[in-house]
Amino acid sequence: MAVYKKIESKSAPSSSLGVMHWMRENLFSSPLNVALTVLGIALILWVIPPFVKWAIIDGHFKGTTRADCVGDGACWVFIKMKLSMYMYGFYPAAERWRVNLAYVLFITVVLSFKYFKHALPKIIVTVSYFIVAYILIRGGIFGLEGVFYNKWGGLLLTIVVSVAGIAFSFPLGVLFAFGRSSDLPLIKSLSVTYIELIRSVPLITVLFMSAVILPLFLPEGVTFDKLLRAVVGLIIFESAYISEAIRGGIQSISKGQYEAADAVGLSYWQKTLLVILPQALKVAIPNLVGIFISVVQNTTLVMIIGLFDLLAMVQLTSSDSHWLGFETEGYVFVTIVFWVFCYLMSIYSDKLEKRFNTNLR
Repeated sequence: MAVYKKIESKSAPSSSLGVMHWMRENLFSSPLNVALTVLGIALILWVIPPFVKWAIIDGHFKGTTRADCVGDGACWVFIKMKLSMYMYGFYPAAERWRVNLAYVLFITVVLSFKYFKHALPKIIVTVSYFIVAYILIRGGIFGLEGVFYNKWGGLLLTIVVSVAGIAFSFPLGVLFAFGRSSDLPLIKSLSVTYIELIRSVPLITVLFMSAVILPLFLPEGVTFDKLLRAVVGLIIFESAYISEAIRGGIQSISKGQYEAADAVGLSYWQKTLLVILPQALKVAIPNLVGIFISVVQNTTLVMIIGLFDLLAMVQLTSSDSHWLGFETEGYVFVTIVFWVFCYLMSIYSDKLEKRFNTNLR
């Protein structure tokens, strides 16, 4: 017992010394670091306590009307009463179970990935999910009531545009990355022209072009829905950036990998799909996840062409005459939602990097 107490008494100072050493090395190692540490602490004390007081301590969570929000605290009653519009937009209340089922199926598909050891079953399950989710949300067949795109909004619209933008811009970006790295002059020139042209204009320009100019090139009588035009514009824009991220991964591969693939007699497509592309994607994971996060954030621009995404719903709901003056609560709520999505994507990116890290240590 005495020996145990002696060991315990010695371990406590060592842990405290470890903390002091870490603080000295990371927070107070130089006059500049000391100044930045003091400035950071001051900024935290200046921002966090007032926000906590406004959002939680003085916040109003109970009630159903504006009269339930008194004082200077946040009125979360507003968010509670408008939550259905933030989540579903104008989707019919009696049919929202279909959207909820699509969300549950999505989580189930993601969790099932760990039980598949090969890529092909994952691709089959993913494609099947997209088909089932589209049928559930859109309806019109199998006895489901048709819900047109103009009734989609809020978080539902944000997720649909984000997932469609990522799912279709990624393979297109891969094609243009290999096209720009190709030895064929025509393919390389077309890829370079496309990538540099799209990257030279802002996304809002591409969205306007897809919404206004794209229908002019369609045959008479053929029309695209406004949502489809926005998704096409987002895919065109993001694929150019994805292609450059993947091309950077391709350029990082040593010449010996190409020579080894040729030595064992692999064809061009076998070499590309089995040797080059997996290594390029591994290197490009951080940049790709950053682009995917920007896709989620860029969905807020679709409100410019008349679509009511999650951010647009803040402006719409705050214009209600019964709830005027609560835009701040709406923007804080949207900020938290976007932060959760982007943070989860970042965590998944870290796990992928560790999983595919083949560097020898």
